[in-house]
Amino acid sequence: MTARVETSDVTSPVSYKANAATHLKKKTTIYVVYVIAALDITWMFLQFSITPFLARKLGFDTLWFGYLQTTVGVMQLFGGPLFGRFADVLGARAAMSLACTANIVFFILLAIADSPVMLFVHKLPTIVMHVLPASQMVVSDLSDPEKRADGLSKLGLCFGIGMIAGSTIGGHLVKSYGERFAACSGAAGSAFSLLLVLSFIPRTTKVQSPASKTDSDTKSKSIFDVGQITRLMKFPGVTPTFVVKIVSGLPSGIFQVMFSIITLDFFKLTPEQNGYIMAYFGIAQMVVQGGVIGRLTSRYSESSLLLLSIGISAFVGLAQAHMQNVFQFCLTVVPMILSLSIFNVITDSLLTKSVPPSDTGTMLGLCASVQSLLRTVGPTIGGFLYVNYGIFSIGFLQFIVNSFVLAYLLKRRLNKKDGYKE
Repeated sequence: MTARVETSDVTSPVSYKANAATHLKKKTTIYVVYVIAALDITWMFLQFSITPFLARKLGFDTLWFGYLQTTVGVMQLFGGPLFGRFADVLGARAAMSLACTANIVFFILLAIADSPVMLFVHKLPTIVMHVLPASQMVVSDLSDPEKRADGLSKLGLCFGIGMIAGSTIGGHLVKSYGERFAACSGAAGSAFSLLLVLSFIPRTTKVQSPASKTDSDTKSKSIFDVGQITRLMKFPGVTPTFVVKIVSGLPSGIFQVMFSIITLDFFKLTPEQNGYIMAYFGIAQMVVQGGVIGRLTSRYSESSLLLLSIGISAFVGLAQAHMQNVFQFCLTVVPMILSLSIFNVITDSLLTKSVPPSDTGTMLGLCASVQSLLRTVGPTIGGFLYVNYGIFSIGFLQFIVNSFVLAYLLKRRLNKKDGYKE
Protein backbone atom coordinates (compact mmCIF):
# COMPACT_ATOMS: atom_id res chain seq x y z
CA MET A 1 0.00 0.00 0.00
CA THR A 2 2.83 2.39 0.95
CA ALA A 3 4.69 1.65 -2.26
CA ARG A 4 1.61 2.48 -4.32
CA VAL A 5 1.10 5.77 -2.54
CA GLU A 6 4.74 6.74 -3.04
CA THR A 7 4.55 5.87 -6.75
CA SER A 8 1.41 7.97 -7.14
CA ASP A 9 3.04 10.86 -5.33
CA VAL A 10 6.08 10.69 -7.60
CA THR A 11 4.29 10.29 -10.93
CA SER A 12 1.66 12.95 -10.32
CA PRO A 13 4.10 15.93 -10.38
CA VAL A 14 5.92 14.37 -13.33
CA SER A 15 2.63 14.00 -15.21
CA TYR A 16 1.73 17.59 -14.36
CA LYS A 17 5.09 18.84 -15.64
CA ALA A 18 4.69 16.80 -18.83
CA ASN A 19 1.24 18.28 -19.43
CA ALA A 20 2.54 21.78 -18.73
CA ALA A 21 5.43 21.25 -21.16
CA THR A 22 3.05 19.96 -23.83
CA HIS A 23 0.73 22.94 -23.32
CA LEU A 24 3.67 25.35 -23.56
CA LYS A 25 4.89 23.66 -26.75
CA LYS A 26 1.44 23.93 -28.32
CA LYS A 27 1.17 27.58 -27.32
CA THR A 28 4.62 28.36 -28.73
CA THR A 29 3.77 26.62 -32.00
CA ILE A 30 0.54 28.61 -32.34
CA TYR A 31 2.38 31.90 -31.75
CA VAL A 32 4.99 31.00 -34.38
CA VAL A 33 2.18 30.12 -36.79
CA TYR A 34 0.66 33.57 -36.18
CA VAL A 35 4.01 35.15 -37.12
CA ILE A 36 4.30 33.02 -40.26
CA ALA A 37 0.72 33.88 -41.25
CA ALA A 38 1.35 37.63 -40.73
CA LEU A 39 4.48 37.41 -42.89
CA ASP A 40 2.65 35.47 -45.60
CA ILE A 41 -0.12 38.07 -45.75
CA THR A 42 2.57 40.77 -45.92
CA TRP A 43 4.10 39.16 -49.01
CA MET A 44 0.65 38.63 -50.51
CA PHE A 45 -0.32 42.29 -50.21
CA LEU A 46 3.12 43.30 -51.41
CA GLN A 47 2.38 41.50 -54.69
CA PHE A 48 -1.06 43.17 -54.80
CA SER A 49 0.89 46.43 -55.04
CA ILE A 50 2.94 45.02 -57.93
CA THR A 51 0.65 43.03 -60.22
CA PRO A 52 -1.98 45.66 -61.27
CA PHE A 53 0.65 48.22 -62.25
CA LEU A 54 2.93 45.68 -63.96
CA ALA A 55 -0.10 44.33 -65.84
CA ARG A 56 -0.97 47.83 -67.03
CA LYS A 57 2.61 48.35 -68.23
CA LEU A 58 2.40 45.11 -70.21
CA GLY A 59 -0.80 46.25 -71.93
CA PHE A 60 -3.50 44.51 -69.89
CA ASP A 61 -6.97 46.09 -69.90
CA THR A 62 -9.73 45.46 -67.34
CA LEU A 63 -10.95 42.34 -69.14
CA TRP A 64 -7.52 40.70 -69.40
CA PHE A 65 -6.71 41.57 -65.81
CA GLY A 66 -9.92 39.75 -64.91
CA TYR A 67 -8.69 36.72 -66.83
CA LEU A 68 -5.43 36.87 -64.87
CA GLN A 69 -7.35 36.87 -61.59
CA THR A 70 -9.54 34.04 -62.82
CA THR A 71 -6.42 31.96 -63.53
CA VAL A 72 -5.43 32.23 -59.87
CA GLY A 73 -8.93 31.26 -58.78
CA VAL A 74 -8.95 28.15 -60.99
CA MET A 75 -5.50 27.05 -59.80
CA GLN A 76 -6.40 27.40 -56.12
CA LEU A 77 -9.89 25.99 -56.62
CA PHE A 78 -8.38 22.59 -57.46
CA GLY A 79 -5.27 23.01 -55.33
CA GLY A 80 -7.03 23.88 -52.05
CA PRO A 81 -8.68 20.52 -51.25
CA LEU A 82 -5.65 18.52 -52.44
CA PHE A 83 -3.33 20.69 -50.38
CA GLY A 84 -5.56 20.19 -47.33
CA ARG A 85 -5.48 16.43 -47.83
CA PHE A 86 -1.69 16.64 -48.26
CA ALA A 87 -1.47 18.47 -44.91
CA ASP A 88 -3.63 15.87 -43.14
CA VAL A 89 -1.55 12.97 -44.45
CA LEU A 90 2.02 14.29 -44.48
CA GLY A 91 1.80 16.83 -41.65
CA ALA A 92 1.94 20.54 -41.00
CA ARG A 93 5.67 21.03 -41.58
CA ALA A 94 5.64 19.42 -45.04
CA ALA A 95 2.54 21.37 -46.07
CA MET A 96 3.76 24.76 -44.90
CA SER A 97 7.22 24.13 -46.40
CA LEU A 98 5.61 23.36 -49.76
CA ALA A 99 3.49 26.52 -49.61
CA CYS A 100 6.44 28.76 -48.68
CA THR A 101 8.61 27.25 -51.43
CA ALA A 102 5.83 27.95 -53.93
CA ASN A 103 5.78 31.56 -52.70
CA ILE A 104 9.50 31.90 -53.46
CA VAL A 105 9.07 30.54 -57.01
CA PHE A 106 6.02 32.79 -57.50
CA PHE A 107 7.94 35.98 -56.70
CA ILE A 108 10.97 34.96 -58.76
CA LEU A 109 8.74 34.41 -61.81
CA LEU A 110 7.01 37.74 -61.13
CA ALA A 111 10.39 39.50 -61.00
CA ILE A 112 11.39 38.19 -64.44
CA ALA A 113 7.95 38.61 -66.06
CA ASP A 114 8.46 40.77 -69.16
CA SER A 115 5.49 39.72 -71.28
CA PRO A 116 1.77 38.96 -70.87
CA VAL A 117 2.51 35.22 -71.17
CA MET A 118 5.05 35.33 -68.33
CA LEU A 119 2.57 37.22 -66.18
CA PHE A 120 0.20 34.26 -66.56
CA VAL A 121 3.02 31.72 -66.04
CA HIS A 122 4.02 33.28 -62.71
CA LYS A 123 0.57 32.38 -61.35
CA LEU A 124 1.17 28.62 -61.71
CA PRO A 125 2.71 28.14 -58.21
CA THR A 126 -0.51 29.49 -56.66
CA ILE A 127 -1.95 25.97 -56.88
CA VAL A 128 -0.09 25.13 -53.63
CA MET A 129 0.29 28.61 -52.13
CA HIS A 130 -1.92 27.90 -49.11
CA VAL A 131 0.01 29.10 -46.07
CA LEU A 132 -3.12 30.56 -44.45
CA PRO A 133 -5.23 27.34 -44.66
CA ALA A 134 -2.24 25.39 -43.31
CA SER A 135 -1.99 27.88 -40.45
CA GLN A 136 -5.70 27.49 -39.77
CA MET A 137 -5.24 23.71 -39.64
CA VAL A 138 -2.46 24.00 -37.04
CA VAL A 139 -4.49 26.38 -34.89
CA SER A 140 -7.57 24.13 -35.17
CA ASP A 141 -5.56 21.02 -34.25
CA LEU A 142 -3.85 22.62 -31.24
CA SER A 143 -6.82 24.61 -29.86
CA ASP A 144 -9.64 23.37 -27.65
CA PRO A 145 -12.97 23.15 -29.56
CA GLU A 146 -14.60 25.85 -27.42
CA LYS A 147 -11.68 28.21 -28.11
CA ARG A 148 -11.30 27.39 -31.80
CA ALA A 149 -13.24 30.39 -33.14
CA ASP A 150 -11.19 32.75 -30.98
CA GLY A 151 -7.96 31.10 -32.14
CA LEU A 152 -8.97 31.37 -35.79
CA SER A 153 -9.95 35.01 -35.29
CA LYS A 154 -6.39 35.79 -34.17
CA LEU A 155 -5.28 34.76 -37.66
CA GLY A 156 -7.52 37.58 -38.85
CA LEU A 157 -5.51 39.91 -36.62
CA CYS A 158 -2.39 38.62 -38.39
CA PHE A 159 -4.17 39.34 -41.66
CA GLY A 160 -4.63 42.96 -40.62
CA ILE A 161 -0.99 43.33 -39.62
CA GLY A 162 0.15 41.81 -42.91
CA MET A 163 -2.26 43.98 -44.89
CA ILE A 164 -0.84 47.17 -43.37
CA ALA A 165 2.79 46.09 -43.69
CA GLY A 166 2.46 44.59 -47.16
CA SER A 167 0.46 47.45 -48.65
CA THR A 168 2.71 50.13 -47.17
CA ILE A 169 5.98 48.39 -48.05
CA GLY A 170 4.71 47.35 -51.47
CA GLY A 171 3.54 50.83 -52.42
CA HIS A 172 6.83 52.36 -51.28
CA LEU A 173 9.02 49.77 -53.04
CA VAL A 174 7.11 50.00 -56.32
CA LYS A 175 7.25 53.80 -56.29
CA SER A 176 10.93 54.07 -55.28
CA TYR A 177 12.60 51.00 -56.84
CA GLY A 178 10.15 49.49 -59.33
CA GLU A 179 8.08 46.33 -59.60
CA ARG A 180 10.98 43.91 -60.09
CA PHE A 181 12.85 44.96 -56.95
CA ALA A 182 9.62 44.67 -54.96
CA ALA A 183 9.10 41.14 -56.34
CA CYS A 184 12.65 40.14 -55.33
CA SER A 185 11.93 41.46 -51.84
CA GLY A 186 8.88 39.21 -51.71
CA ALA A 187 11.01 36.20 -52.67
CA ALA A 188 13.52 36.98 -49.90
CA GLY A 189 10.72 37.40 -47.35
CA SER A 190 9.15 34.09 -48.36
CA ALA A 191 12.54 32.40 -47.89
CA PHE A 192 12.61 33.73 -44.32
CA SER A 193 9.11 32.32 -43.74
CA LEU A 194 10.34 28.93 -44.97
CA LEU A 195 13.20 29.08 -42.48
CA LEU A 196 10.72 29.68 -39.63
CA VAL A 197 8.63 26.70 -40.74
CA LEU A 198 11.61 24.35 -40.83
CA SER A 199 12.84 25.58 -37.44
CA PHE A 200 9.66 25.69 -35.35
CA ILE A 201 6.74 23.79 -36.90
CA PRO A 202 6.40 20.13 -35.77
CA ARG A 203 6.14 17.38 -38.33
CA THR A 204 2.48 16.81 -37.45
CA THR A 205 -0.09 18.48 -35.21
CA LYS A 206 -2.62 15.65 -35.34
CA VAL A 207 -3.52 13.52 -32.33
CA GLN A 208 -1.52 10.33 -32.77
CA SER A 209 -3.39 7.05 -32.82
CA PRO A 210 -2.00 3.53 -33.19
CA ALA A 211 -1.94 2.39 -36.80
CA SER A 212 -0.26 -0.39 -38.64
CA LYS A 213 2.27 0.17 -41.37
CA THR A 214 -0.23 -1.06 -43.95
CA ASP A 215 -2.83 1.46 -42.81
CA SER A 216 -0.25 4.22 -42.96
CA ASP A 217 0.81 3.25 -46.48
CA THR A 218 -2.79 3.12 -47.62
CA LYS A 219 -3.49 6.56 -46.16
CA SER A 220 -0.40 8.02 -47.86
CA LYS A 221 -1.61 6.75 -51.23
CA SER A 222 -4.99 8.41 -50.71
CA ILE A 223 -3.71 12.00 -50.95
CA PHE A 224 -5.17 12.34 -54.43
CA ASP A 225 -8.26 10.26 -53.70
CA VAL A 226 -11.15 12.58 -54.47
CA GLY A 227 -13.51 10.30 -52.57
CA GLN A 228 -11.60 10.96 -49.34
CA ILE A 229 -12.25 14.67 -49.89
CA THR A 230 -15.87 14.62 -51.03
CA ARG A 231 -16.93 12.26 -48.22
CA LEU A 232 -16.64 15.18 -45.80
CA MET A 233 -19.68 16.75 -47.44
CA LYS A 234 -21.77 13.87 -46.06
CA PHE A 235 -21.20 14.83 -42.42
CA PRO A 236 -24.23 16.48 -40.75
CA GLY A 237 -24.44 20.24 -41.26
CA VAL A 238 -21.53 20.47 -43.70
CA THR A 239 -23.44 20.87 -47.00
CA PRO A 240 -25.89 23.58 -45.78
CA THR A 241 -23.03 25.60 -44.28
CA PHE A 242 -21.08 25.28 -47.52
CA VAL A 243 -24.03 26.49 -49.57
CA VAL A 244 -24.42 29.53 -47.33
CA LYS A 245 -20.66 30.18 -47.50
CA ILE A 246 -20.73 30.18 -51.31
CA VAL A 247 -23.98 32.04 -51.96
CA SER A 248 -23.58 34.72 -49.29
CA GLY A 249 -19.87 35.12 -49.98
CA LEU A 250 -20.21 35.55 -53.76
CA PRO A 251 -21.20 39.26 -53.89
CA SER A 252 -18.55 40.39 -51.39
CA GLY A 253 -16.04 38.17 -53.21
CA ILE A 254 -16.86 39.97 -56.46
CA PHE A 255 -16.21 43.35 -54.84
CA GLN A 256 -12.90 42.15 -53.37
CA VAL A 257 -11.50 40.80 -56.66
CA MET A 258 -12.62 43.96 -58.47
CA PHE A 259 -11.28 46.32 -55.80
CA SER A 260 -7.89 46.91 -57.44
CA ILE A 261 -9.66 47.91 -60.66
CA ILE A 262 -12.14 50.08 -58.76
CA THR A 263 -9.33 51.96 -57.01
CA LEU A 264 -7.56 52.61 -60.31
CA ASP A 265 -10.53 53.30 -62.57
CA PHE A 266 -13.33 54.63 -60.31
CA PHE A 267 -11.38 56.32 -57.50
CA LYS A 268 -8.33 57.21 -59.69
CA LEU A 269 -5.82 56.37 -56.93
CA THR A 270 -2.04 56.29 -57.36
CA PRO A 271 0.01 53.28 -56.13
CA GLU A 272 0.97 55.20 -52.98
CA GLN A 273 -2.64 56.22 -52.27
CA ASN A 274 -3.75 52.63 -52.88
CA GLY A 275 -1.20 51.56 -50.25
CA TYR A 276 -2.73 53.97 -47.74
CA ILE A 277 -6.22 52.59 -48.41
CA MET A 278 -5.00 49.03 -47.87
CA ALA A 279 -3.27 50.14 -44.67
CA TYR A 280 -6.61 51.55 -43.48
CA PHE A 281 -8.15 48.16 -44.28
CA GLY A 282 -5.46 46.56 -42.14
CA ILE A 283 -6.07 48.84 -39.16
CA ALA A 284 -9.78 48.12 -39.31
CA GLN A 285 -9.02 44.40 -39.57
CA MET A 286 -6.75 44.52 -36.51
CA VAL A 287 -9.31 46.38 -34.40
CA VAL A 288 -12.14 44.05 -35.37
CA GLN A 289 -10.22 40.78 -35.13
CA GLY A 290 -8.20 41.70 -32.06
CA GLY A 291 -10.82 43.52 -30.01
CA VAL A 292 -14.26 42.44 -31.20
CA ILE A 293 -14.44 38.91 -32.63
CA GLY A 294 -13.07 37.12 -29.56
CA ARG A 295 -15.55 38.87 -27.26
CA LEU A 296 -18.47 38.14 -29.58
CA THR A 297 -17.64 34.43 -29.88
CA SER A 298 -17.42 34.10 -26.09
CA ARG A 299 -20.82 35.74 -25.49
CA TYR A 300 -23.05 34.68 -28.39
CA SER A 301 -23.77 31.46 -30.23
CA GLU A 302 -22.19 30.80 -33.59
CA SER A 303 -25.58 30.60 -35.33
CA SER A 304 -26.56 34.05 -34.02
CA LEU A 305 -23.25 35.55 -35.13
CA LEU A 306 -23.69 34.02 -38.58
CA LEU A 307 -27.05 35.77 -38.93
CA LEU A 308 -25.52 39.03 -37.71
CA SER A 309 -22.70 38.90 -40.27
CA ILE A 310 -25.07 38.26 -43.18
CA GLY A 311 -27.39 41.08 -42.06
CA ILE A 312 -24.50 43.57 -41.83
CA SER A 313 -23.23 42.43 -45.24
CA ALA A 314 -26.60 43.20 -46.82
CA PHE A 315 -26.57 46.79 -45.54
CA VAL A 316 -22.91 47.23 -46.55
CA GLY A 317 -23.89 46.27 -50.10
CA LEU A 318 -26.67 48.85 -50.08
CA ALA A 319 -24.24 51.53 -48.88
CA GLN A 320 -21.63 50.64 -51.50
CA ALA A 321 -24.26 50.81 -54.22
CA HIS A 322 -24.69 54.53 -53.44
CA MET A 323 -21.08 55.58 -52.72
CA GLN A 324 -19.52 58.23 -54.96
CA ASN A 325 -16.04 58.88 -53.55
CA VAL A 326 -13.23 57.45 -51.42
CA PHE A 327 -14.49 59.06 -48.20
CA GLN A 328 -17.89 57.40 -48.53
CA PHE A 329 -16.20 54.09 -49.25
CA CYS A 330 -14.05 54.44 -46.12
CA LEU A 331 -17.23 54.78 -44.06
CA THR A 332 -18.31 51.32 -45.22
CA VAL A 333 -14.95 49.65 -44.50
CA VAL A 334 -15.43 48.95 -40.77
CA PRO A 335 -18.87 47.27 -41.08
CA MET A 336 -17.63 45.41 -44.17
CA ILE A 337 -14.59 44.07 -42.30
CA LEU A 338 -16.78 43.18 -39.31
CA SER A 339 -19.24 41.18 -41.42
CA LEU A 340 -16.52 39.39 -43.41
CA SER A 341 -14.50 38.56 -40.29
CA ILE A 342 -17.44 37.12 -38.38
CA PHE A 343 -18.70 35.23 -41.43
CA ASN A 344 -15.37 33.59 -42.29
CA VAL A 345 -14.42 32.72 -38.70
CA ILE A 346 -17.82 31.27 -37.82
CA THR A 347 -18.26 29.22 -41.00
CA ASP A 348 -14.72 27.82 -40.74
CA SER A 349 -15.26 26.96 -37.07
CA LEU A 350 -18.61 25.27 -37.75
CA LEU A 351 -17.18 23.22 -40.61
CA THR A 352 -14.06 22.03 -38.76
CA LYS A 353 -16.18 21.01 -35.77
CA SER A 354 -18.42 18.96 -38.07
CA VAL A 355 -15.62 16.59 -39.18
CA PRO A 356 -13.11 14.36 -37.30
CA PRO A 357 -9.87 16.03 -36.09
CA SER A 358 -7.89 13.98 -38.63
CA ASP A 359 -9.68 15.77 -41.47
CA THR A 360 -9.44 19.42 -40.42
CA GLY A 361 -6.79 20.16 -43.04
CA THR A 362 -8.93 18.77 -45.85
CA MET A 363 -11.96 20.67 -44.60
CA LEU A 364 -10.03 23.94 -44.43
CA GLY A 365 -8.72 23.18 -47.91
CA LEU A 366 -12.32 22.93 -49.07
CA CYS A 367 -13.03 26.24 -47.33
CA ALA A 368 -10.11 27.77 -49.22
CA SER A 369 -11.54 26.34 -52.44
CA VAL A 370 -14.75 28.27 -51.77
CA GLN A 371 -12.76 31.51 -51.76
CA SER A 372 -10.99 30.34 -54.91
CA LEU A 373 -14.32 29.60 -56.56
CA LEU A 374 -15.42 33.15 -55.78
CA ARG A 375 -12.17 34.48 -57.25
CA THR A 376 -12.71 32.30 -60.33
CA VAL A 377 -16.20 33.49 -61.24
CA GLY A 378 -15.88 36.86 -59.49
CA PRO A 379 -13.71 38.68 -62.06
CA THR A 380 -15.93 37.58 -64.96
CA ILE A 381 -19.18 38.52 -63.23
CA GLY A 382 -17.68 41.64 -61.65
CA GLY A 383 -16.10 42.81 -64.91
CA PHE A 384 -19.40 42.40 -66.75
CA LEU A 385 -21.39 44.23 -64.08
CA TYR A 386 -18.86 47.04 -63.66
CA VAL A 387 -18.37 47.72 -67.38
CA ASN A 388 -22.08 47.58 -68.24
CA TYR A 389 -23.83 48.87 -65.13
CA GLY A 390 -21.20 50.51 -62.92
CA ILE A 391 -20.19 50.00 -59.32
CA PHE A 392 -23.83 50.41 -58.22
CA SER A 393 -24.70 46.96 -59.61
CA ILE A 394 -22.05 45.15 -57.51
CA GLY A 395 -23.26 46.69 -54.25
CA PHE A 396 -26.92 46.14 -55.07
CA LEU A 397 -26.24 42.47 -55.89
CA GLN A 398 -24.69 42.05 -52.44
CA PHE A 399 -27.73 43.63 -50.79
CA ILE A 400 -30.25 41.43 -52.64
CA VAL A 401 -28.40 38.11 -52.23
CA ASN A 402 -27.63 38.54 -48.53
CA SER A 403 -31.16 39.72 -47.79
CA PHE A 404 -32.55 36.51 -49.27
CA VAL A 405 -29.99 34.34 -47.41
CA LEU A 406 -30.79 36.12 -44.13
CA ALA A 407 -34.53 35.60 -44.64
CA TYR A 408 -33.97 31.90 -45.41
CA LEU A 409 -31.82 31.30 -42.30
CA LEU A 410 -34.26 33.17 -40.05
CA LYS A 411 -37.17 31.12 -41.37
CA ARG A 412 -35.18 27.91 -40.88
CA ARG A 413 -34.31 28.91 -37.33
CA LEU A 414 -37.94 29.69 -36.48
CA ASN A 415 -39.07 26.35 -37.92
CA LYS A 416 -36.55 24.56 -35.69
CA LYS A 417 -37.86 26.38 -32.61
CA ASP A 418 -41.44 25.45 -33.51
CA GLY A 419 -40.35 21.81 -33.92
CA TYR A 420 -38.77 21.80 -30.47
CA LYS A 421 -41.95 23.24 -28.90
CA GLU A 422 -44.08 20.52 -30.44
